[in-house]
Amino acid sequence: MIYLRQAQERGHASHGWLESWHTFSFADYYDANFMGFSALRVINEDFIDAGQGFGKHPHKDMEILTYVLEGTVEHQDSMGNKEQIQAGEFQIMSAGTGVTHSEYNGNSDRKLHLYQIWIIPDKKGLEPRYEQRMFDAPQGRQLVLSPDARDGSLKVFQDMELSRWALKKDEQSVYTIQAERRVWIQVVKGTVSINGQKAGPSDALAIWDETALSVHADEDSEILLFDLPPV
Repeated sequence: MIYLRQAQERGHASHGWLESWHTFSFADYYDANFMGFSALRVINEDFIDAGQGFGKHPHKDMEILTYVLEGTVEHQDSMGNKEQIQAGEFQIMSAGTGVTHSEYNGNSDRKLHLYQIWIIPDKKGLEPRYEQRMFDAPQGRQLVLSPDARDGSLKVFQDMELSRWALKKDEQSVYTIQAERRVWIQVVKGTVSINGQKAGPSDALAIWDETALSVHADEDSEILLFDLPPV
């Protein structure tokens, strides 16, 4: 089964300085059919005005991943981290027993564009931790998150993997799905066809009860592929 979650069907919040698109129920946006998918709880696509951002706020028992598409994030947290996250870079934070942080647009002349992704951890009460990494320029399929941090990936406390997959126009490949696993594909840019189902920028596909995916790039594209545990 492949379900297309179209970009324009997502929840939308406009706060003047922030335009946020919610894949799943979040804040004032509620849809009983979109409370999450497997271990995924939040996928927000945010556009933040120059110099603006989220002031200090708390989190607990959540793996929080940020992927910066354009601009620079200024990050500060209660663990003592004060960092910049640049375009193309991934940051993960385990909120665990509790952490507060702030995230701002570090540029004074352009918008910040990012994905914020929350993943439910496989255990509660983890010690809070922080990591960020700039991977090589996207080419082919790169492992970004894994439970064992193999091949230079960032560690995530969940039985899941996240790959960033860059495809050239007309490139075609196959992704094999292990029994009972679920897959979520988020289209970052370009247009792809997954088992014949077309998806464009900011669209997503929820996939279950499939054994393999035929991935075809209709143009130069980038996707995030989450390989997730059964519900």
